[in-house]
Amino acid sequence: MLNRVILVGRLTKDPDLRYTPSGVPVATFTLAVNRTFTNQQGEREADFINIVVWRKPAENVANFLKKGSLAGVDGRIQTRNYDGQDGRKVYVTEVVAESVQFLEPRNASQDRVGSGISGGPRDKDFGYNQNQPQRNYQDNNQFSRLDDDPFADNGEPIDISDDDLPF
Repeated sequence: MLNRVILVGRLTKDPDLRYTPSGVPVATFTLAVNRTFTNQQGEREADFINIVVWRKPAENVANFLKKGSLAGVDGRIQTRNYDGQDGRKVYVTEVVAESVQFLEPRNASQDRVGSGISGGPRDKDFGYNQNQPQRNYQDNNQFSRLDDDPFADNGEPIDISDDDLPF
């Protein structure tokens, strides 16, 4: 059986980071993902998908993503239920992220809004995949620190439309 989800979209608000009673970090956020087609008025609609991420990736999401950030999520769909205040069962379907890729530098969404530049995803992987060991960037001089922007001060905006993306 297969349960795999891959999404690319923008956060609708800042991630919410919480801790379980045993101290395990968990972050939740909503990802707005554009549909591939337009409605009868010619407008592109979006789906708003709830995402849950655990442990160190949750802390990374809370520290580096904010409202408007472009992110890629790889995970699985999960449905859970609980008893609501009125005694009825409430069912929740969400994506449990196994990895979250940060597709823009931290300040890119703010720069795009403030300057009118249409930014696009960068191919540097700022995410963390809990199925792979963390890379140690300090021990290897060929890598840069996570918060260094390899495109800084080049003077040229990168303009990539959604149609150019392979996913």
